[in-house]
Amino acid sequence: MKKSLYETDEAIMDGIRRDDDRALSYLYKLYFPMISHFILSNSGTDDEAKDIYQEGVIVFYEKIKDNSLELSCQIKTYLYSVCRRLWLKRLAEKGRFVSKLEETDSFVSVEDDAHRHEEQEKQFGIMGEALGQLGEPCRSLIEDFYIKMQNMQEITEKFGYTNSDTTKNQKYKCLQRLKKLFFATYKPEV
Repeated sequence: MKKSLYETDEAIMDGIRRDDDRALSYLYKLYFPMISHFILSNSGTDDEAKDIYQEGVIVFYEKIKDNSLELSCQIKTYLYSVCRRLWLKRLAEKGRFVSKLEETDSFVSVEDDAHRHEEQEKQFGIMGEALGQLGEPCRSLIEDFYIKMQNMQEITEKFGYTNSDTTKNQKYKCLQRLKKLFFATYKPEV
């Protein structure tokens, strides 16, 4: 497989500074699926996802070109944060979504939002590893309840527990084990 000329964030930014269209083209392909998924999952259409991503890349491009961007996170995280804010603003304008989160969000800097996103990605990764270490039947029970959204009765029948209360008790014990595995690895940044 041929390696890309733009394998690092710094290489992409250097390419943009040199007006290399390939850097911008690569950037468009690289992170659009992530932004599209976010927008489609939050009341958006494919065309709206394309528009928001275009706007986000333009913001990034302009900040690179005028040297006003001091990137303290990955490009992926920065673009996600910018596009998320643009989408929330668009939803508010359309009256489709207004929440306390959105109102307080306007006071959070893009850098803080990007840092929050990076921290969440780290937590999801560690949680996935902890879930992998959990073992059976706990892993399946947790996945059935939280990921597959099965109800207690379905899980009780699947695992052959006596009743739903027994299943709830087992789920609680499994969650405690998962929590222990997670916090053995995860150390929150202060």
